[in-house]
Amino acid sequence: MRLSLRLLGTFAIVLTLALTSSATAQKKKKGGDKGSAAMEFQPEEVTKSTGPPSKVFERALKLYEGEDYYNASIELHKVIEGESGDSDQNKQRAEFWMGKTLYNLGYFSAALVYFGRIVDKGASHTYYNATLKWLASLSRKLPETAGILEKIGKYQRTELDQPALESVKWELYYLLGRWYYTQGQFAQAVELFEAIPDESEFFARGQFFAGVTYARSAAGSVPGPDKEKGWSAAVKSFGAILQKHERKPDAVTKEFIELANLSMGRSFYSVGDFISKREPAKAAKEFAKAIKYFDRVPQESGDWLPALFESSWAQFRMGAIGHSKALGNIHTLNAPFFENEFFPESIVLKSVVYFYNCLYDRAEDAIKEFKDQYEPLLRDLQELLAKHTDQAEFFEYMLKIREGKAGLPDRVERLAKGQLQDKTLRKHIIYVDELERELKQVDKAEPAWKSTAVAGKILEDLTLRKSLAINEAGKLARERIERLAKEIGSLIRQAEKISIQIDYGRKGELEEAIKKEQEETKKIVERVIENLQVDDEHQFYPFTGEYWKDELGYYRFRIRNRCGTR
Repeated sequence: MRLSLRLLGTFAIVLTLALTSSATAQKKKKGGDKGSAAMEFQPEEVTKSTGPPSKVFERALKLYEGEDYYNASIELHKVIEGESGDSDQNKQRAEFWMGKTLYNLGYFSAALVYFGRIVDKGASHTYYNATLKWLASLSRKLPETAGILEKIGKYQRTELDQPALESVKWELYYLLGRWYYTQGQFAQAVELFEAIPDESEFFARGQFFAGVTYARSAAGSVPGPDKEKGWSAAVKSFGAILQKHERKPDAVTKEFIELANLSMGRSFYSVGDFISKREPAKAAKEFAKAIKYFDRVPQESGDWLPALFESSWAQFRMGAIGHSKALGNIHTLNAPFFENEFFPESIVLKSVVYFYNCLYDRAEDAIKEFKDQYEPLLRDLQELLAKHTDQAEFFEYMLKIREGKAGLPDRVERLAKGQLQDKTLRKHIIYVDELERELKQVDKAEPAWKSTAVAGKILEDLTLRKSLAINEAGKLARERIERLAKEIGSLIRQAEKISIQIDYGRKGELEEAIKKEQEETKKIVERVIENLQVDDEHQFYPFTGEYWKDELGYYRFRIRNRCGTR
């Protein structure tokens, strides 16, 4: 039986960044967002004849120009609903102005409803092209979970190249690329991402997601040359971000440096993993490159611990020469400073390192440590999932977990809380918060406006969207906990397999391939032990049971290989 472990996070890149922020509530009738990108332009008036406007429509436009947006919305609603006798073309015009009006009032989700209707009607709508600029502006106000990418995805690339859209062209390229990515249309996505020039503020974003797209495509492709080419292309995209930062640094590019280094490490690791059986020497070089980039993630980064964990795997895959550092990294990961962080696979990896050095007692101790910690946690997670089956109910429970107020056992709550902090879930929560903010804004509006038909329509739309958003966020939160439980269950099964191999090792009944690896490990480890030295910039201190922050990440283990001894 061949001993193997699955690396859970070979390329578990966080695909979503916090690129938008919730809008602040607008005040009174004229409370527009003058600092927003949308206020920097007014889409060109469509020249197509729409017929003379009714008195109601004229009044609505005059109120809009006077920034009396609440009263303008009342009159525009009458036009849209056919109460003013305006032509169909004027109704389309009113829809567009209603979207602008609600945007200026700070009802961004409600504005998206009206702009969305225009998009859904396609090019037959007079303001179909003019809406693109406002979708770009809304993408800065709303998370993508609001459905903006879906609307932008209705457009063709050629429609983004209009001269009138020059100020937001590259932003739209990026957003349309993101939509193609979500749909699995990787070639179209990469083409858009790579078209963004390096002087654009969206260059780093585009290159990052080009790399992610290449990596995902490579991970899903069948074994062959295209797989390795995909990872190499990913390396090139992530590397472009680092090169841009060295050549012409800016604030936006700087935001992606840590992610780019982490992603470079994951890409090189994936190449090494793919070629390890047929080209072990070349694979070792790829693992060494992975370690180099993992080491570039600074300790103050939120990605430092994941980088340290994944570096442990790369060190292990380097062979016995990396065992000392792999164990040192695992020692850091399980330091008391990180009691709210969980890396269960690291303990299993520790047992494997000891196993290959024929340190069967230590390997067994690591398996016991893992089981003692995670078998009870798995049972608690399963009970948690069984207790809350409704998605909306799970959403509320998820918020309590995130706040540390769910009343769960301490370790269970910390484990679940850590799993519920990812950026994708956070965007769903931000969207629910935004909808709640807009609902409160409706409630605080002047009574005269609240009693109108347009206010009732906005209230109805926002209420429905909030209910759907809560269900979607609750569903995603449940999936996160289910995934965690599944991974822990898988690791428990892996631990059982390792225990069986430990028994075989003690009896001298291991498969020949494993015996050969153990013999090679012994030869290398003995050389590593003899050459374990420190340079002039470091000092050697024996670990006495007390952790110090300035030692984290620098631990090494002296491994006395026991293979071939009795």
